[in-house]
Amino acid sequence: MMFLATTMLAAASSFAQFSIYGTIKDSSANPVVGATIKITDTYKGTFSDNNGYFKINNLDTSTYVIEISYIGYETKKLKVENLTENREYKITLKESQQNLDELIVAATRVKENAPIAHSNIAYSDIEKNNLGQDIAFLLQNTTSLVSTSDAGAGVGYTGFRIRGSDGTRINVTVNGIPINDAESQGTFWVNMPDFASSTENIQIQRGVGASTNGSGAFGATVNLQTTTLKENPYGEIATSYGSFNTQKYTTKFGTGLINKHWAFDGRASYIKSDGYIDRATSDLKSYYLSTGYYADKTSVKIIHFAGKEKTYQSWWGTPESRITGNKEDMETHAMNNGLDSAQTHNLLNSGRTYNYYKYDNETDNYQQDHAQLLFSHQFSSKLSANVALHYTYGRGYYEQFRNQDDFSDYGLDPFIAGTDTITETDVIRRRWLDNHFYGTTYSLNYTSSKLSLVLGGGYNSYDGDHFGEIIWMEYAKNTNIRDKYYNNNAQKEDFNTFLKADYLIGEKLTLFGDLQIRTIAYQTKGIDSDLREIDVDTNFVFFNPKGGLNYQFNDKLRAYASVSVANREPVRTDFIDNPSDKQPKHEMLVDYEAGVGLKLKKLWLKANFYYMDYTNQLVLTGELNDVGSSIRTNVDKSYRAGIELEGTFLISKKVALNANATFSQNKIENFTEVLYDYTTDFDVIENNYTNTDIAFSPNVIAAASIHYSPIKQVNLMVQTKYVGKQFLDNTSNNDRAIAAYQTVDARISFILLPKKMRELSFHLMVNNIFDTMYSSNGYTYSYIYNDLITENFYYPQAGTNFLAGLVLKF
Repeated sequence: MMFLATTMLAAASSFAQFSIYGTIKDSSANPVVGATIKITDTYKGTFSDNNGYFKINNLDTSTYVIEISYIGYETKKLKVENLTENREYKITLKESQQNLDELIVAATRVKENAPIAHSNIAYSDIEKNNLGQDIAFLLQNTTSLVSTSDAGAGVGYTGFRIRGSDGTRINVTVNGIPINDAESQGTFWVNMPDFASSTENIQIQRGVGASTNGSGAFGATVNLQTTTLKENPYGEIATSYGSFNTQKYTTKFGTGLINKHWAFDGRASYIKSDGYIDRATSDLKSYYLSTGYYADKTSVKIIHFAGKEKTYQSWWGTPESRITGNKEDMETHAMNNGLDSAQTHNLLNSGRTYNYYKYDNETDNYQQDHAQLLFSHQFSSKLSANVALHYTYGRGYYEQFRNQDDFSDYGLDPFIAGTDTITETDVIRRRWLDNHFYGTTYSLNYTSSKLSLVLGGGYNSYDGDHFGEIIWMEYAKNTNIRDKYYNNNAQKEDFNTFLKADYLIGEKLTLFGDLQIRTIAYQTKGIDSDLREIDVDTNFVFFNPKGGLNYQFNDKLRAYASVSVANREPVRTDFIDNPSDKQPKHEMLVDYEAGVGLKLKKLWLKANFYYMDYTNQLVLTGELNDVGSSIRTNVDKSYRAGIELEGTFLISKKVALNANATFSQNKIENFTEVLYDYTTDFDVIENNYTNTDIAFSPNVIAAASIHYSPIKQVNLMVQTKYVGKQFLDNTSNNDRAIAAYQTVDARISFILLPKKMRELSFHLMVNNIFDTMYSSNGYTYSYIYNDLITENFYYPQAGTNFLAGLVLKF
């Protein structure tokens, strides 16, 4: 009987559920509202209410580690030993000077409970993979993201699309300061080599996102924050080596907080690679320096970072006939494109790593220097302000050898040699960019228990010179080295201001509102590279409202919905390549988002639905201008609609599974393809389509990874990425498409803790372990010469390859 009673008592005890509760206050005994209280190694947690009170229910008898965090305060960990009853804790958080760094990016980011689809990526999430590849590849498993590399191995010219939108439609900021090129609106990560090593965290907002500085977000917003205050000194040396002679050398240092006020951080990096594609070499140098002054309520930070790149061009891509190995089609391609015997020999004997360029200095050379002055002041626990000044200086060129160009292409008369008139010549030319980008950003932030307000914005100015030089000619007369054959200037001014608000109604419903006004003035003067005079003078005024709500059912479940409007000006080429009587209209997007999120002890799930409704989206149709350049035209109606699924499951303390998938439809309601018939004359043929797929927009994007740590010092990871079929143009023609592909990567990491070091770690990454032969990008063009001729070009990615790295931390 006694045995039975004891057994029943033990069973009852094992099924008992207990609570941890209490209050969180600051050092002045004021409640900390909205602090995150989380049980480590689980997704179970809650937030403190308006009185700083929190409660976590339904806990088994066990030992727990509770982590309490809030922006502006030092994170605190509390160990709860052998929980066998309800326990109360009174917790005091200590203010942290790191808060002043966090305030810098607060205006351009959204909170965890915002009604906007977003992902937060900490440096620790990408550190183990940071072995030389660019940011585009370090983020490749992020939801709805597809990465690509011209050189095929993730070094050099890289980029990514989010929800099918390319880099020109993705707004990028560093510390809230715009990074996108003002004219093309693209972000060139090659100009920021190894910037991931100086990045503290990244927030990706998919869709329109919240108001920010710089160009309009038509696919996503990517906000990067650089290294924040480290209170203790540190040093780091990292080196890696891998396939294609890829090498990376990085050194980092930080002084920690000196005399309670000063901190200095720095980094220097060198990356080189021979590339997967023939001759697609990269030689990349960069550095990062910051000086920070921190007082109790004020910080001033000066940041300077720069990158210098020299990459051998691999922009041409690989013809489809070369990838399939069809000799007859390759010979036809050579004939149609006017390849000489040497170029044809190169095509026939290169394999899928074919590179059209052979000239030994067919290189892109560019340097970009960034300077930022960041000022933050906290007037009170509720009110703070930030002001930033920035300046970016970019200059560089790409050099090209041109075979038998017309003298007239350079504004030159034919060469007369005796009785012979020579109209063509071999040329080596350089096309230059020399530009200045500067301005200011600001924000005023107010936070109370119910209301959060941000008044922010920025003014930015761009002044860019475009010019071309002749540095050598086979036949030269009345010309000198570095003669400029075209020269033009562009100026752009961009001003925006926005007001964001979050308002808590009761304890569960939060309303979100965001109003932005943006004005743009853009002018160009001079002669373009095709020797046409360009004269653009245009202005835009955009109003971009956004609104939404979040309902927190309990600490496990929430639901949200939002509607956002974005307007976007055309890019430089849209203005200068279109005929003067057919200037492009601005694009408009209304983005509808709705989702649910679930957090359990071992499971985190999220589903986000989106419908992105475009008006006057600019797309390629095949139409050419009077000098043969492709132009983009507005299509009336198009849309992207899909569902994004994300989840993480902690199978055990040693095994975690992460997965995400996007299923979408991306359509143009009415599309007109323009073809040119060169058989007898330049006849124009138009083909009309309805409900066609938007180019480069796969209907399925999925990723998954599993992490296993048999012991604390060892981590094994396997990840996979699937990208569905992508059409190269907007006709939904299966003969103009990138085939679906799936890759699998694996990584192993060993971490040691020697007595005289903070950490010694070794990382081995094997990419594409099943040697999948795939392409991630491409382009196409079609024309008629007796028959319809379509030329497809692809950017093949590397088969199985590896990167191994060693990191020493002091």
